[in-house]
Amino acid sequence: MEWWAAYLAIGAAAGFFAGLLGIGGGAIIVPLLAALFEAQGMPKDRIVHLAIGTGMATILFTSVASVRAHAVRGAIRWDIAWKITPGVLAGGLLGSSLSAFISARLFAALFALVIIVAGTGLVLDFKPKPSRHPPGVAGMSIAGFVISALSALAAVGGAFLTIPFMLWCNVPLLTAIGTGAAIGFPIALSGTVGYVAAGFVFLPALAGVVIASILTAPLGAMTAHRLPTKWLKRTAALFFYAIAARMLLSF
Repeated sequence: MEWWAAYLAIGAAAGFFAGLLGIGGGAIIVPLLAALFEAQGMPKDRIVHLAIGTGMATILFTSVASVRAHAVRGAIRWDIAWKITPGVLAGGLLGSSLSAFISARLFAALFALVIIVAGTGLVLDFKPKPSRHPPGVAGMSIAGFVISALSALAAVGGAFLTIPFMLWCNVPLLTAIGTGAAIGFPIALSGTVGYVAAGFVFLPALAGVVIASILTAPLGAMTAHRLPTKWLKRTAALFFYAIAARMLLSF
């Protein structure tokens, strides 16, 4: 029972950042769950897989809460979300299916790499050509496939890559955050199927994280719409780097 408080605390933090940055919360959940599972004496070679699988499953719930909060503010490009979904579903199934064949150390490195790339994109603040727009269905499907496959391996919900991609396509930041939250659901859905099949979802942790996260996601979304864009980008980048470092040092 003593672990329930820790699961709830992780969920509260994950839900807030899911709403604030459009992420599914996996970037917080995965390294913290990995530390908790290690403290509980779970097998070392399964800890990262269980943390990532459970983290991906929680995104199914945190993304819904985040999407609802952003949708009421009109901050979601549903046309982008629908176009990218076919590729997202295929990529998520592939990424999660490969999880059983990857070592814990390599898993941790992949997780950190995805987050570092996303954070660097925000720090450098690339300015896209004014004429650039989101691609058509084919281009969005390809982008969705790549983003989802990488996201399923790292359990990050996709927003770490979808938000920089949409900014590159001249989508405003707050709209990119809201749309990234919407895209996170099909990524989590396809990824979770693979992790459940492989036995990498720990149900007690899933329940505790979800209960708290769905309560704090609306608070994060409200905060996002009150902060300047510049501070949102800086906050996201620093957060990404800290999480990547934590994961690398753990494994």
